[in-house]
Amino acid sequence: MTEFISRKELGWPASAAPLKTHATKGVKVHYEGTYTPDMAHSKCAAHWTTIRNSHLANKAEGYSDVAYNFAVCIHGAVLEGRGTRHRTGANGNQTLNADHDSVVVFYGPEDKSVSASVVEGLKWVIRYLRDHGTGKEIKGHRDGFPTACPGDALYALVKSGKLEPSTAPKPTPVYAPFPGASFFKVGRTSPLITAMGKRLVAEGYKGYKVGPGPKWTAADKAAYAWFQRKLGYTGSAADGIPGATSWAKLKVPKI
Repeated sequence: MTEFISRKELGWPASAAPLKTHATKGVKVHYEGTYTPDMAHSKCAAHWTTIRNSHLANKAEGYSDVAYNFAVCIHGAVLEGRGTRHRTGANGNQTLNADHDSVVVFYGPEDKSVSASVVEGLKWVIRYLRDHGTGKEIKGHRDGFPTACPGDALYALVKSGKLEPSTAPKPTPVYAPFPGASFFKVGRTSPLITAMGKRLVAEGYKGYKVGPGPKWTAADKAAYAWFQRKLGYTGSAADGIPGATSWAKLKVPKI
């Protein structure tokens, strides 16, 4: 399963890059273009942040954020850059940036082959972009712009058609683990409680007069009791305090 690391998980703010004005034709694949040392996966997020910082410091280019929409590390994980809603700044000029999204691989000119993990990461992110309106084209940075990027190994893969994501697995939702019944007590404030309330509303609960909100209240307890009854619980088993089994069935997203 491909790992996805969001901007939030990276500790980055929302992107200030310009929004797309229309759906793109597809994706252009890039590499870093400089020597990229092997690194433990624990270092990849920091490496991505270093790339972003170097782009923001580049006054000549005037980047508003990291140039790429996404990155794929050498271990095959996908890291969010500008994301799906923002125009790339990496393809060479404004027309090329408007026409295609961009994905960079943590490879350099020294890399002569592409690992299976990187292939799966690229297929995953191409499918993810397509799910958000990106077109079907898969090209290299050098297509339309005079550059060696993305290097011969990646470019050969692009031309081979092996990055077509038709068989790539869909991303697996990540749900919040059960925090324990003692978590749900008067005075507790957490974004997890807001997320829980939103899921209860999505399940059909209509009893919130205000909210859902981050503070655990009697309104949340009543809402959860409704969900327990919906699952078939009765009596003390439908007391409004989440339990591990009902929590798993509610599928509260991880925050």
